[in-house]
Amino acid sequence: MGVLGILGALLSLEFSLCAPLQGAEGREAPLRVGHFPNLTHAQALVARHWERGGRRWMEERVGVEVQWFVYTAGPSAMEAVFAHSVDLTYVGPSPVLNAFVRSKGREGRVIAGAVWGGAALVVQGVGGLSRPEDFRGKRIATPQLGNTQDVAARVWLQQQGYRITQLGGDVLVLPTENADQLALFKLGRLDGAWTVEPWVSRLELEAGGRVYLEQRDAVTTVLAAGAQVMERRREVVRRFAAAHAELTDWINAHPAEAQAAVQAELKELTRREMAEGVVARAWSRLRFTTEVEPEAFETLLGDARGIGFLRGDRGVEGLVEKP
Repeated sequence: MGVLGILGALLSLEFSLCAPLQGAEGREAPLRVGHFPNLTHAQALVARHWERGGRRWMEERVGVEVQWFVYTAGPSAMEAVFAHSVDLTYVGPSPVLNAFVRSKGREGRVIAGAVWGGAALVVQGVGGLSRPEDFRGKRIATPQLGNTQDVAARVWLQQQGYRITQLGGDVLVLPTENADQLALFKLGRLDGAWTVEPWVSRLELEAGGRVYLEQRDAVTTVLAAGAQVMERRREVVRRFAAAHAELTDWINAHPAEAQAAVQAELKELTRREMAEGVVARAWSRLRFTTEVEPEAFETLLGDARGIGFLRGDRGVEGLVEKP
């Protein structure tokens, strides 16, 4: 079943599953938070790294146990929100927008910004991709069908005059997990990849890639919540959002320490050591901020409708909801 089919099936449950408010022995239930093993989810990576060292920084501020869950792309994370497997998640803007519109506003809330920038289209260092017209017949990877970079890639290619479909068209867009993108790129089986940090820098430094197009002024990551947790545990969500804002300020004030924490946590999660210089190179492309602009979602909604991912007249009113 494809992503859209899964989302539809989950919606048909009409949100009948309910997360418990209390855990064992009468204690308040943990707050379950999703994130990706990407630099664009640095707040979660720093918090998790501190926890490994015994510093339960986030829990001290939230007042309940915080449990972390790793996803590889946004649609999967939002499916977990639909199924009430997680309460909050760091995620790209397109998947939470898709969830909100497809559920007619019943599910998916953006409660804070997290990161701008850090996404790019990387092409082979040699191979002649220098102009938009060179992309005809090429293979471009994205992290997952319907994720933020997948939508951006399809919109950009359509703007260049190409016919793009889910199964083919003038340019083949291939939803592929980031780690697999790197391997396929090294083998020359991909002509390009539209992805996020640290994979952009890894494609450059480890696979000889070249950045063709960079999204410096685009929102890459937001902090999203399920509608149910907003209704039933708003104060807990508010405390987490406040802690997220405090941590964002700390990251901006201590970039060297933050980079070290992020690199160490990525090694724990992926069981691989990144090449020297990857994190520092990637960091220069990121802007950490809790800002969130509803207007940005208006643009994304227009893009998603333009490529046929979303239909109907549902707007973005109510999507951004600060606890």
